[in-house]
Amino acid sequence: MALFVQKYGGSSVADAECMRRVAKRIYDTQQAGNQVVVVVSAMGDTTDDLIALAKQVNPEPNEREMDSLMATGEMASSAILTMALHAIGAKAISMTGHQAGIRVDGTHLKAKIQKIDPKRIRRHLDQGCVVVVAGFQGMNPSEDVATLGRGGSDTTAVALAAALKADRCQILKDVDGVFTANPRVVPSARKLDEIAYEEMLELASAGSEVLQSRAVEYAKNYGVVLEVLSSFEVKPGTLVREEDEEMEQMIIRGIAADKNQAKATLLGVPDTPGVAARIFKSLAAANINVDMIVQNVSAAGVTDVSFTVAKDDIAKTRRVIEPLVKAVKAAGLNFDGDIAKVSIVGVGMKSHSGVAYKMFEVLAENRINIEMISTSEIKISVAIRAKEADQAVRSLHAAFGMAKAPARKAAKKRK
Repeated sequence: MALFVQKYGGSSVADAECMRRVAKRIYDTQQAGNQVVVVVSAMGDTTDDLIALAKQVNPEPNEREMDSLMATGEMASSAILTMALHAIGAKAISMTGHQAGIRVDGTHLKAKIQKIDPKRIRRHLDQGCVVVVAGFQGMNPSEDVATLGRGGSDTTAVALAAALKADRCQILKDVDGVFTANPRVVPSARKLDEIAYEEMLELASAGSEVLQSRAVEYAKNYGVVLEVLSSFEVKPGTLVREEDEEMEQMIIRGIAADKNQAKATLLGVPDTPGVAARIFKSLAAANINVDMIVQNVSAAGVTDVSFTVAKDDIAKTRRVIEPLVKAVKAAGLNFDGDIAKVSIVGVGMKSHSGVAYKMFEVLAENRINIEMISTSEIKISVAIRAKEADQAVRSLHAAFGMAKAPARKAAKKRK
């Protein structure tokens, strides 16, 4: 008997008809002789609607209360899906993150899972139940509900799969798998049969909305077999696994664009030791994730320091940095919310030269100006104007020939 953890996204459980279809698929999986744990997101746009409602009554709502509010979306989904399972004769029970034994740290809105006690889930599985868990949430040390950030239900599913030692963690979405680029932007984008953990992690952090980056990191660290596939059709998806030599045949595995970016610039910062540490220590203490960083060449003893944060963190970043402007005797602070980050990712970059040159050349040919650059061993990211992001993605996808599958090496004959 195999144990599957299946996660269904918001569009997969958007209404009653979707709930019934998902329930039938879950029941079929169980009837095939498997144990099934299901993790669900909030229905459709529920989370966005709840956030919008909260901001109508308070533009900067309390983070604890936001967690209490947003967690209700997944709770509703889990209860309704369980009812749908009951309607077709399945034995099932819904659970909140707390009831499922998920314990998180004290950070609201971006909590991290600390441990999972799966005893209650196992007990219900042994009784023949499908266990439906509300994703995106857990209980913190203060015994308050805390959420895991956007896409957190993916992390819930992977963490449960690790704790339960599941045979496979399936992330079922409204797409067929992981594509070389967003098919809505690049119609010729191709579904990948497989992708390395490292590549998926970079794509997720670069703005790909297929998987949450923390979920991929969790899968890699705990050896969870991860599969992304369609919730609407029963067909193979994309397997996320360890890298092998064959994967290096494709130099670029995927391209992602993140339009949820803002650039903050401290002007006229004294070019003295310790100033940068002071700035970024304050941001870290406020749990603000900084992505790209650029410091200009010093002139007359001062310099400009620019860095990118998520647009959702602009207000918090301003509150943290504005007191430092006067403290470090900087000339000022400004924000630019009209940027996007475009990234190319591929393990093949480790063994192929000229990738950065080609990327920059393609952008130049399309008259797209690069404002910031960051790199890793398998990723190159640039900050550009947001309105040029889709054009950049399409041009790079074509230039690197990503619509075509790479030629596979002939198998060696056995002696």
